[in-house]
Amino acid sequence: MKKKIKPFLPKYAYIPFIMIICMNSITYYGTKLITNQMYHYNATSIIDKWIPLIPFFVFFYLIAYIIWMIGYIVIAKESKEICFKILSAEFLAKLFCLFFFFIFPTTMTRPEITATNIFEVALQFIYQMDEPVNLFPSIHCLESWMCFRGSCHLKKVSLHYKIFMFICAFFICASTVLVKQHVLIDIIGGILVVEFSLFLANKFHTEKFFKKIETHLHF
Repeated sequence: MKKKIKPFLPKYAYIPFIMIICMNSITYYGTKLITNQMYHYNATSIIDKWIPLIPFFVFFYLIAYIIWMIGYIVIAKESKEICFKILSAEFLAKLFCLFFFFIFPTTMTRPEITATNIFEVALQFIYQMDEPVNLFPSIHCLESWMCFRGSCHLKKVSLHYKIFMFICAFFICASTVLVKQHVLIDIIGGILVVEFSLFLANKFHTEKFFKKIETHLHF
C-alpha cells in the first residue's frame, strides 16, 4: 500500500501565503515606482563607516531566502492558530515597511567591488540586481527575526531548532552591514517592527483576519 504524501503546505496556509507574497511585492517593488523621484536619506553613521566590508558574509545574505522558506513552512505546519497569528503579524510588519518606505526613503553609498573571488562576484551581482533603496527597515533582518520569533511559539520543534533559527537570524542581520547592503539603523528598525507587529497581533488577535477570509471563501 502506497503511503500518502503530505502536502508541502497545509491547506489553511494557502490564502495567508498568497496574501503575504502579494503584500511583499507591493511593499518592496510597488513603493519604488512612487518614491523613485523623491529625496532619499542616507542614514549611514560613523559606526557604519568603521564596519569593514567582508564579502564572505554574502553567503549568509543569500542563504537567508532558504532559511525564510524553512521557517515559514515550519510555522505553517505547527497549527492553524499559530500560522494565522504569525502570518498576520508578518502582514502588519509589511504594512509598517510600506509606511516607512514612503515617508522615509533611504539609500546608501556602496563600495567598489573588484570581484577577485566567488564571494566578491556574488556581491557584485547583488549590487547590480538590487539598487540601494527601501533600506529602512531591513526586510532581510525583519524576515529573519520573524522566523526566529515565530519559532519561539512552536511546540512541535525542539529547542535546537529555535537556537538554530536565532543563530541564522544573527548572522543574516550581521551580513546586511558586513556586505554593505544596509546600515545599523536598518537592522534595529527591522527587529523593532517585528516585535511591535507581534505585540499588536497578540493584543488584537489579528489571526481573526485570516479566519474570516477563510470562512467567506469556504476554503
